[in-house]
This record gives sequence, C-alpha cells and structure tokens, in this order.
Amino acid sequence: MSPEYAMRGHFSMKSDVYSFGVMILEIISGKTNSSFYQIDDSPGNLVTHIGQDPNRVFIIGMCIPGTKPETCSDCIKGASEKISETCPNQTDAYTWPDCCMVRYSNISFSGSLVMEPSETLYHTGDIEDTGANLTVFDRIWEELMLRTIAAASLSSTHGSSFGQKYFAAEVASLTAFQTMYAMMQCTPDVSSKDCDFCLKTSVGDYESCCRGKQGGAVIRPSCFVRWDLYPYAGAFENVTLPPPPPQSLPQPPLSLPPPVSDRVNTTIKDRKSVSTWIIVAIVVSIVVIFVLLVVVFVVCRRRKSYKTTEVQAGDEITTTYSLQFSFKTIEAATDKFSDSNMIGRGGFGEVYRGKLSTGIDVAVKRLSKTSGQGAKEFKNEAVLVTRLQHRNLVRLLGFCLEGEEKILVYEFVPNKSLDYFLFDPAKQGELDWTRRYNIIGGIARGILYLHQDSH
Repeated sequence: MSPEYAMRGHFSMKSDVYSFGVMILEIISGKTNSSFYQIDDSPGNLVTHIGQDPNRVFIIGMCIPGTKPETCSDCIKGASEKISETCPNQTDAYTWPDCCMVRYSNISFSGSLVMEPSETLYHTGDIEDTGANLTVFDRIWEELMLRTIAAASLSSTHGSSFGQKYFAAEVASLTAFQTMYAMMQCTPDVSSKDCDFCLKTSVGDYESCCRGKQGGAVIRPSCFVRWDLYPYAGAFENVTLPPPPPQSLPQPPLSLPPPVSDRVNTTIKDRKSVSTWIIVAIVVSIVVIFVLLVVVFVVCRRRKSYKTTEVQAGDEITTTYSLQFSFKTIEAATDKFSDSNMIGRGGFGEVYRGKLSTGIDVAVKRLSKTSGQGAKEFKNEAVLVTRLQHRNLVRLLGFCLEGEEKILVYEFVPNKSLDYFLFDPAKQGELDWTRRYNIIGGIARGILYLHQDSH
C-alpha cells in the first residue's frame, strides 16, 4: 500500500557501488561486513551503516510485531528491491509496506523526527455506501484513532500489549456486522512525544482529506497510520473487540404480592393511576409529534440551501452536489467586489479575496460577462473542480449561478503564487533547495493526480 520516496540528493555515477539495493541484499544475506545493532530491546528493529565518511550509508529495517522471520525477511528484501528500482542513485529514500519498513540515508537519522515527504491514501468508496450512519461513524472512528494513538506512543515495551514500543493494532465495532481495524507504528528511535505528534498529525491530515471514506493510510518517514474495514498485514490475529461498557442502571428488586385484604383498596387506586397515566401519555404524544414536525421543517429548509445541478461535460452527464452561495452572500464577503480586494485578473474575469460570515477566507472568481465563457464553460469547470480532491490542488468550496452572474468560490491560498517568490529578488532567499525540491515534488504529485488518479 505504501509508495516509495526519494527524499533528497543523489549518488554520483562513480559511487554506484553504494547502490542501496545491492547493499541491503548483501546485508540481509550476511555477505557484507556491516555492524547491525538493535535500537531497543524489541526484536526486528535493526539499523546498520556501511563504509566510511563521506561515503557512509545508514540503513534501518523493521517489521511489525508477530511477523514470522521468513515473512519479515521477504518483506524487507522486496521493499529493498523496490526502492533500488524506483529511486536509483538517491542518497535518501524510504518505503513502508504494511508489515515492514526500510529506509536508508547518507546522513544519520537516529533519534530525528522526519515528517516529510508524506502521502495520504484512501479508498474511493464512501462509508455511507456500507449502510453506516456518518455521524455514528465519526464518533466511533475518532475514539478508535485516539485509543490507537495512546497505545502506539507508549515509550515502554512493557506497557504495550504487543511487547514492542511504538506499535498498536486496535479494533472497534461500527455495526453489528462491520468492524474497523486500525494499525499505527513509529520508528523506535524517536521519542514518545515525537511519536504522539507524528501520529496525531497524520490522523488530522487524513481526516481533512478523506473523511467519510472506507479506509486509507498516511505514510511518513517516522510513522505510519492505516485503518480499514477488513484485517490486513496479519496484525489483528490476537486483537479482540473491547468489552461493552457496564450497565449503569441496577436491576429492580423483586417485590412480594400485596395481602388479599388490601387488594380492593389497591384496585381503586390503580384505576385513578391508570387515568392519570392516560392523560400523561396523550400530552407526551402531542409534544413528540410537534417536535418531529419542527425537525422535519428545519431539515427541509436546510436542504433548500443545497442545489443539485445536472451538467454536461462532453458526452458525460454528471450530477454535482456542491454548496451554492447566494449572490448577496458573495457581495457581502467581497465588500461588493471592492477594488481593494482584487487579487488577480485572468482571461475569464477577476479574482477577489473575501471573508464569509463564518470567518473563512475565500478566493472568489467572478467570470466576466463579456469574456465569452458561457454557461457550458462554467458548468464544465464546476464539474471538473468539484471532482478533484488532492492536498496539492486548490479546493472548490462552492459556486453562484444567478442571472448573468457566474462565480466560483475557492479556498484562499495566503502565500500567493510561486512566481511571487521566484522572481522577487528579496523573496528568492526564502526558497532554499530543500524547499524548492519539496515544492517540485508537490507539483508533480498534483499533476500525476490530474492525469491519472482523477479519472
């Protein structure tokens, strides 16, 4: 499930003898004189280094607890070969399949928290397709994530049920027939605080990107998070569902029947009690019906704020559900399209900065009435952009289509465009080569998503 990443730099062709794929296979087979040592007392967490400075290479390889030695060895070998093929001559790269992790670098990384490069993956199916209630799912999913983070970030191997620190696999019952499975792991050289931070950041990134999907993962050099609706990686063989919470209400005590002499008086009192209960039941029923009517009315009003627009892109008919803003709302957000709020001008109109009543900053693209872009172009752009959900692409928040007004509302990007920094002599210094490399990688991932994964 994990892609491979080259993080920075490259070996020269003359130093091809340090090819990572050759070295790691030699280390595993025992043919190279390397110095393996354990990071902690946990089996399966080994690091090594080869060569002398400046040509020294540091390597870490580890498997999840409970993995059989043969399976662990095969996983590390396969990951090593994959890295050597995907990232040839790179000085720093890693891969994190489900049951093992391999990373190498020409710089010692022991004890350092490394958060980037990262990748968020998710299944395309929605959780509502399984018949589960999204509100209930959010509550159970959040509780499962917090419980797994707490267990995985333990600094003591004795506190972990798996006998290895920085690893946890937990389950939770979503419905009577559906179970959620979560697995998290950090590299054992980081601190407990760094592990907790890495896992919480990854869970937050997944929730922002992929809330409501049927599973996914977030992969970083120092930690790994995955959850799914089925068991995987052999990590859940000894994991059981947590016991249900104890009942808070005690059982009512047994009562003896009244004496025969008291039954006549009791019958009279019972008749009065029954009459009272009938009145109470009628009043309660009326109140409940009234409340239900109010709820239905409110729901219907809210649904009116959402509009289902059926548009045509080429030969494909697509139904797009997107929040539609009123023109008055956008006018208020942009101060009636004030010139002071204009931040750009394109071939089809102007772009304004605005602030919604909720406090969210937005970028408002107002299509020119004389630009030549008609309803068809506007609808095509709305269809295309609402389909695109990627961390490296600007997200469409909604649109407005009233009369001759055609407006798109995007999330606001405060750092402006890249050329603002590249061609400004004062700003060029803020982009060192590491940052430029990360920007290029983000652009490449966005382009790859547009050309392949978005179809």
